[in-house]
Amino acid sequence: YSGMYEYDANYAYTSLKSAQSFLSIEGITGIEIKTLDVEHAPATAERLQAQVSKNIDVLDWQELNRSLFYALKLEKIAMFVVLTFIILVASFSIVAMLIMIVIEKGREIAILKALGATNQGIMGTFIFQGMVIGTVGAFLGLISGLGICWFLAEFGFPLNSEVYYISTLPVDVDTTEITIVVLATLLISLLATI
Repeated sequence: YSGMYEYDANYAYTSLKSAQSFLSIEGITGIEIKTLDVEHAPATAERLQAQVSKNIDVLDWQELNRSLFYALKLEKIAMFVVLTFIILVASFSIVAMLIMIVIEKGREIAILKALGATNQGIMGTFIFQGMVIGTVGAFLGLISGLGICWFLAEFGFPLNSEVYYISTLPVDVDTTEITIVVLATLLISLLATI
């Protein structure tokens, strides 16, 4: 039991002699090699391909599961787009709230202008307020998201391995992606505030 339905449904382990007898063949039809580090598999496959006959195919695990990795890559892009739209919707809340504050504080703004405050100074105050709201929201979202990721990595979320390729939901926290999402959130908050 490997946890991947596709492997568990298609692979069985037996002795070489039994397999040759069952399939009525002599010799072997394939060899699997496991590297110590999965990241070295493509380079190892290239070196092996250079050393064996051209009519023998040497495939690494990424080539064997190319469709799965392509689907995961598309899913990643789709999730980033969905997150961006969620952030855009949240930014409209910031815009609506700041508009209400400006309307509500109209008299106070007039008093400040009468006292000599510039338009840029007043605008800076509201930009600061909008950025504080966006920063607090991004920070709370980051903390709760990382907390959920930690919980899933620690305790797991079971999946039906007959439906999905895997038996539990994997969690991989990528700092680059987190940084991009947080920066996009802050940028959208700034633009919404302006």
